[in-house]
Amino acid sequence: MVSVDGASVDGASVDGANGAGAGTGGTERPDGRPTALVRMADAGDLYISWRWTHDLTATGVGIVPRAELTTALTALAAALPGEALGHALTSGAFASYDTELALAELLARTFLPYGLAKQLHELYERGIRPHLRLQPSPRVAQVPWELLAPDPAVRLVEIADISLLAPVSIAHAPARPSRTWAATRHLPVVGVLDPRVPGFRADSALGSVLGRMTADAPVARMVAGYLARERWLPAVQDPVEAFRRTDLDRKWLGAALREGAGASRLLYVGHVTAAAPESGQSENAQLHLSCSAETAGFAPTVRAHRPLSAKDLLLGTYGLDAGAGGAGARTEAGTEAAVGTGSKTGAGTESTAGTENGTRTRAGDTQVRTEDIRARAGDTRWPIPSRVALIACGSGGDLRFGEALGLATAMIHGGAETVTAGRWTLPTDLAFHRIAGADPAARPLQDAIRAIDTAHERDDAVVAHGDWQRERLAAWREHRTVEHSPVLWGAFATISTV
Repeated sequence: MVSVDGASVDGASVDGANGAGAGTGGTERPDGRPTALVRMADAGDLYISWRWTHDLTATGVGIVPRAELTTALTALAAALPGEALGHALTSGAFASYDTELALAELLARTFLPYGLAKQLHELYERGIRPHLRLQPSPRVAQVPWELLAPDPAVRLVEIADISLLAPVSIAHAPARPSRTWAATRHLPVVGVLDPRVPGFRADSALGSVLGRMTADAPVARMVAGYLARERWLPAVQDPVEAFRRTDLDRKWLGAALREGAGASRLLYVGHVTAAAPESGQSENAQLHLSCSAETAGFAPTVRAHRPLSAKDLLLGTYGLDAGAGGAGARTEAGTEAAVGTGSKTGAGTESTAGTENGTRTRAGDTQVRTEDIRARAGDTRWPIPSRVALIACGSGGDLRFGEALGLATAMIHGGAETVTAGRWTLPTDLAFHRIAGADPAARPLQDAIRAIDTAHERDDAVVAHGDWQRERLAAWREHRTVEHSPVLWGAFATISTV
């Protein structure tokens, strides 16, 4: 890492008492602690720039040469869990404390500019923990920034609260609905917990994530608490009934999110699949609910199941014929539906749009009312609440794409302020037990679900998320056993618009 510039953070203004926030998302924290915006760009080498929102003179730029970047990313890739979890849990860098620390030090040397590190150290010495809002480039989107070790005894999450910036074009889109936590925190939590995916057995690729649930399990106790306060949907009698349901499809999800005054939060625990980043098709990321193959949607069917894709959440159902099933957005007549303005139909005719009272399709000379289009829009059918947790493998993979239009982005587009999602494959509790030989009483995934849920109930979800990761880091340092490894808790990042 080459640090080109890094002015000292002025001691008089670092508290943020006199400065006004500036720029996109660049407001000071409500408690007055300073905020730095850190942005990255790929151009062969990696360019990192930062600025403090309370002091426009406290800026800097760093450059990571291509060779150093490749070395660090290769080491990280070798450590991450993939389809085969054995290496990551037994012999990879995340399997032991010493090898994980060595990786964290390499990542810090590569990605933490000296000028920024110096500024953070100045604040740390004064007992101030700032907020770092990061916008990683696609190549470094899987880097666990919280784990970076500028010193063997210090991790980045211990000297800063860390969140990821939502894509500017989505967060500041003119038509984007806004649902604030302050106004909706009393509303129900919509929970989609390990839904049954049609065509897949419990022990198959899209089978159970949590395994057989019991009333004394951590997540079941979490559900019981919400049920007691009448803040949980589906409103089941027994908390165990909230898991492995067969009715949690996209129709139910839309109805639950629209019920009454709406929801405060969405908690999803299950499967996510996505296209490879080199495909450029981030919109094809998919949530696996209990939707049958007959359900209309943009995603192709998988056995007896049609996933709910980010494209569905972004575009809604306009252009999909409910009777036709929908893959490829084909209508019953066999023409390709026009989603947007001026798209071509399968018959080769052009659909026109943009009149005040509606649109006219030349193929059928049919009036399509603007109100009907709006009723089918994604953010109308699935009004996303203020806070969303997507606890699934690679659910936060949007930022690995040059154009981020995946599930986390779709949630923000639909109204979410805060989304917590996974950067990579998440080991299940069963994997920890069977593959890594973890303590049979340990339930790392269920504990993570509860911790993220608790963080999303706090006033400041980013700080609460950081507090949890700091607790997990302390346990990792003390016990140094695999169930405490950041192979799981280091995967989660929070994307925030506030």
